[in-house]
Amino acid sequence: MPVVQTVRTIGHRSINAVWRIGMATRFFFLTLAYSGNSFRRFHLIIKELFSTGVMSLIIIVVAGLFVGMVLGLQGYETLKRYGSESALGVMVALGLVRELGPVVAALLFASRAGSAMTAEIGLMKATEQLSAMEMMAVHPIARIVAPRFWAGVISMPLLAALFSAVGVFGGYFVGVVQIGVDEGSFWSQMQAAVDFQHDIMNGVIKSFVFGMAVTVIALFEGYDAPPTAEGVSGATTRTVVTSSLAILMLDFILTAMMFGGS
Repeated sequence: MPVVQTVRTIGHRSINAVWRIGMATRFFFLTLAYSGNSFRRFHLIIKELFSTGVMSLIIIVVAGLFVGMVLGLQGYETLKRYGSESALGVMVALGLVRELGPVVAALLFASRAGSAMTAEIGLMKATEQLSAMEMMAVHPIARIVAPRFWAGVISMPLLAALFSAVGVFGGYFVGVVQIGVDEGSFWSQMQAAVDFQHDIMNGVIKSFVFGMAVTVIALFEGYDAPPTAEGVSGATTRTVVTSSLAILMLDFILTAMMFGGS
């Protein structure tokens, strides 16, 4: 019967989703439990910082520059209607530091570094490298997962800060250099309006949470991927999709907590 089959399919998918959430939570706590070994071998984290953070610099810088330029252009057109062109610096800085910097940088991080983590660990599983480590009494989570987790958590706030800084420069280039907004007003109003604790630190907290969520999702999908080419491909796709949705959901929750009562 079609109705029975539909209910059975919904139930099966719901149970599978709950099971995967439970497995991901257990995987996260296992990663934290084995993190001590990673910090004792800090060179492993440094190596992963290069592949996750440094190799993402180009896309972060280029995207941040163009986002800042677009924000400066659109912001000027909006502020000009109200005669508030001098507040362009405030608009660009707050938009980047509070929202666009952490969110867009996290989306780019998930697309570039997160998918690479998933594909790498998925291929290790498909070629039985993880099983070989277990045979040699080396726990894969301690040797492979934990260093990548902390590399992602450390690099994400730094990439978001760089994104925001380059974006402010892009807004300055469009607003001051090209359009002709007063340079003194641009910087002075920005410095007066942007608060370190209320704006900058909240953006850092957001980027830290996004980095943790994206890295855990990417590592779990790779570790749980079926050991086939199709399985690794599907896990990589799920990493990008799930990470993007998680970033947007967490962004709403964190924004409501940070700025909802102000």
